[in-house]
Amino acid sequence: MKTISQDPVVQTSMLIRRPVGEVFEAFVNPEVTTKFWYTRSSGRMEAGKRIKWYWDMYGAAADVDVVAVEPDKRIRIEWDEGVGVEWDFTPRSPEETMVTITNSGFHGNGDEVVAQAVDSMQGFTMVLCGLKAYLEHNVILNLVADKAPDAHVTG
Repeated sequence: MKTISQDPVVQTSMLIRRPVGEVFEAFVNPEVTTKFWYTRSSGRMEAGKRIKWYWDMYGAAADVDVVAVEPDKRIRIEWDEGVGVEWDFTPRSPEETMVTITNSGFHGNGDEVVAQAVDSMQGFTMVLCGLKAYLEHNVILNLVADKAPDAHVTG
């Protein structure tokens, strides 16, 4: 039996050709985030606040504890019993921002932890691709909804 010797930490990055303030706002403001990630939210991301995100097409929701918000620099949340997600925003020019998303704290046995890490890498990469298409080209790709169309809740 194979075991893992170190808990995985997932990290994915993308250059977004928009100013850092606009890119940061896309994640903290659900009116923008719903264009490329979840379908609705109970509120804006603010430090110390608990919010709920919904993916209505799947009948899914997540409680999110917003741990830290540093405008135009960093966002940190915890969800799913302490799983941590951090967004780092690095301006590369007045019109370019590098966004890095790091996810850690997966739970379960080795197989479960690896499966969660792989799923997270895929999911957050899709989120960044959707963000890029929306902010740079004003195109809504429906990546999250189209990832598993057979899993959509009907009725």
